[in-house]
Amino acid sequence: MQLNCGIVGLPNVGKSTLFSALTSAPAEVANYPFCTIEPNVGIVAVPDKRMTKITEFISPKKVIPAVVEFVDIAGLVRGASKGEGLGNQFLGHIRQTGAIIHVVRCFEDDDVVHVEGRVNPLSDIETISIELAFADLDTVQKRIDGLARFMKSNDKKVSDRAKAVAPVLDRIRAALEKGIPARNAGLDENEKELVSDLHLITMKPQLYCCNVGEEDIGKENDFVKSVRTFAETDGSGIVVICGKIESEISELGSREEKEEFLAAAGLDESGLDCLIREGYNMLGLKTYFTAGEKEVRAWTFPDGAKAPQAAGVIHSDFEKGFIRAEAYHCEELFEYKSEAKLKEAGKLRVEGKEYIVRDGDVLHFRFNV
Repeated sequence: MQLNCGIVGLPNVGKSTLFSALTSAPAEVANYPFCTIEPNVGIVAVPDKRMTKITEFISPKKVIPAVVEFVDIAGLVRGASKGEGLGNQFLGHIRQTGAIIHVVRCFEDDDVVHVEGRVNPLSDIETISIELAFADLDTVQKRIDGLARFMKSNDKKVSDRAKAVAPVLDRIRAALEKGIPARNAGLDENEKELVSDLHLITMKPQLYCCNVGEEDIGKENDFVKSVRTFAETDGSGIVVICGKIESEISELGSREEKEEFLAAAGLDESGLDCLIREGYNMLGLKTYFTAGEKEVRAWTFPDGAKAPQAAGVIHSDFEKGFIRAEAYHCEELFEYKSEAKLKEAGKLRVEGKEYIVRDGDVLHFRFNV
């Protein structure tokens, strides 16, 4: 279960400003390429209004949200796959993340240098996409070149696996050569598993983050419209933010101040809150809660997990000695207003080892080790 998203893009598109706002921790920001060399890593709380509402009915001593990790990776440039601009190092950082947030500049500003000399979001996307595809193509070709000796192995498991992998690699190579990312090569889950050890960059889910100017808050300029159209053909999501405004919001001290700022700007919520949730969902992550007087806490689990696996997120002993889970959904708590009334209404369920945990479940585990 990967919990991190890599923030990528050309230099000077607002990645480090975005990262600083996300984490409320300063990443170095400057008006020149390669300001960031080593990736900055930040742990970010996942905004979840359900958790706040749970505390209205179960009053805890503390509240602990779910978290997701964001990695601010240095700006890539044309030729990165060949080592330009420390490209090999930066591409290596991207391979270690579970999903990609591609920040795209969608604002004009003569005071902020564009590495290509002009603002053209689709050209920027193409530049990054080509470099990521070239990097993956090199990885795939190296694996193909080394398969022959494994096919001849006396170990039947080794040779059978090599023979199964070969056509999958050929399909990925053909897709990459046409400019199609590996995630769109039409592979099923078994085929993806066969090449998972390659950590292909273009196999990762991707979200485009359009960074707009203050004058475009609450509307879509032509730059954003072009990215949205492209994202639909690419099968990727899109989020629109104003990095400058988000940076100002992140510096405000209290939640009340932030809400007042958002209201004055005509916004229902921070663009970063939306971005965090989208990144969390893109990683295939869901949330269940534990709730009591001691704490209300959000726990992250992979979509489709069964109760013992979800229990193991708390502690491995919970999974090993799992007996049952006492469960209800947070929406039921909101309806009945208390756990006591939930029980009276027969909404408190007892679930066994085959129960598939739902996003928003409130669980209490019974185990024995």
